[in-house]
Amino acid sequence: MSLPLEGIKVLEVAKTLAGPLSGQMLGDLGAEVIKVEQPIIGDESRHFKPPEWDGESCFYLSSNRNKRSVTLNLKSDEGRKIVYDLVRKSDVFIENFRTGTQERLGIDYETLKAINPQLIYLSISGFGRTGPEKYRAGYDLLLQAYTGIMSTTGEQGVPYKVGPSVVDVSTGILGTVGVLAALLARGITGKGQFVDCSLLDGQVMMLNHLATGYFATGKSPEPMGQGHHSIVPYQVFKASDKNIILAVANDSLWEKTCQALEWNDLLENSEYKTNGARVCNRQKLIPILSERIGKMTSAEICGKLDKVGVPCGPINSVGEAITSPQAVAREVMVQVDHPIVQGLKTPAFPIKFSETPATTRLHPPLLGEHTEEVLLNLGFNSGDICRLREDGVI
Repeated sequence: MSLPLEGIKVLEVAKTLAGPLSGQMLGDLGAEVIKVEQPIIGDESRHFKPPEWDGESCFYLSSNRNKRSVTLNLKSDEGRKIVYDLVRKSDVFIENFRTGTQERLGIDYETLKAINPQLIYLSISGFGRTGPEKYRAGYDLLLQAYTGIMSTTGEQGVPYKVGPSVVDVSTGILGTVGVLAALLARGITGKGQFVDCSLLDGQVMMLNHLATGYFATGKSPEPMGQGHHSIVPYQVFKASDKNIILAVANDSLWEKTCQALEWNDLLENSEYKTNGARVCNRQKLIPILSERIGKMTSAEICGKLDKVGVPCGPINSVGEAITSPQAVAREVMVQVDHPIVQGLKTPAFPIKFSETPATTRLHPPLLGEHTEEVLLNLGFNSGDICRLREDGVI
């Protein structure tokens, strides 16, 4: 069975998370991915520890399967020539340098386009490749702050970052979408193109209705703690044994909640009859719900609400979530054979296909594991490779 991207060749000159995640996703879909890393040091995420597994960084392991690793000194003339040789054979190029670094290294879009006009060039950056702040470096935490994500998270006056690297991960996914769209366009036009994907743009998209709401009202949304600006009840509550969430997103669910928990007095109260009324009267309603839920166990509440289809559930730890029966049934983690890490598991490709499922073919590579193999395929001989290694090119 062929994979969607079988035959597509990707050259990844990216590090940390967003760029490598795009490369991994393309690899999961069947593309051949060559990851270019700095000699000796490698991708900086190799050094993000703890956590680590048999000495390898979990940060690196989670975003670099289905790739071959080549070490190249991009500041050397011979290193650049090798990149150019690889570009001639590539369909996609991925980089996430600071704006201007590409030109200094001689791997900017215009240079590579002249070598391969069909090349799709995915450029991932913090603030985008245009605009007054295009030269700034961008990291997940910085963009959570800059884009307002942190200003809407947590309690009033105490901004919080989101736990996972949501900025990098979402940008990596968007980069993959951009590449897939560009590949489809190339099938029509025969031409490659420049794909400009930034952490900034992606997080504005993540703001969604909060951004639209600003232009509607002229006001920035305040953090809501465990609640929601537009829906009540839609938040965390403390049951007698543990915290749960209750997501009553419409009036039908509110009616089912009240009936299942025998809250007839609340159901009949006009102040809580509609979501709009509940939002207006949240200061009165939430304490009532908190008191009642606090006298019940999480199993009691969730059992009754599950029966009538009201979204609810306990707040799981990461371990509880990824080992739950549903997660196991969905195969959300994939086991990868690795020469060092025994029993390695990483998050699987998150989309299920009926005919062309994503696959895991290669473990996250050791630094430079495939350098010789790739250079031999380019026509270098063993003597050339020894010289390149002595000269610090590889």
